[in-house]
Amino acid sequence: MEMKTTGIALFALVMGLISGYYLAPQGGTGMHVMPDGSVMLDTMGGMMAGLEGKTGDEFDKAFIQEMIVHHEGAVTMAESLLVNTSRPELLQLGNDIASAQTREIEMMRGWLRDWYGE
Repeated sequence: MEMKTTGIALFALVMGLISGYYLAPQGGTGMHVMPDGSVMLDTMGGMMAGLEGKTGDEFDKAFIQEMIVHHEGAVTMAESLLVNTSRPELLQLGNDIASAQTREIEMMRGWLRDWYGE
């Protein structure tokens, strides 16, 4: 029984170390504490890491793909704003963001299709 407990403890230690490594700030990535105390992982650092070492068409394609994900996140946030606020200024902002970023997503998807066959 002691061997099983030791194995479980070792497994938990390793998993904790691995989790800590990926959640710790590294090169601009990490966690951001929101005003309400919730935690948001810093995705900008991750997006930028996806561009490192790339040039030319490889960079362009990765940039477009990352920007689509980024814009999709902005649209999701804007949609959340639209159902949770009553302030006219924020309603206008949410509509403007959703509209502009949706157009840009479609434009970038068209480029991926036209330039890279995706």
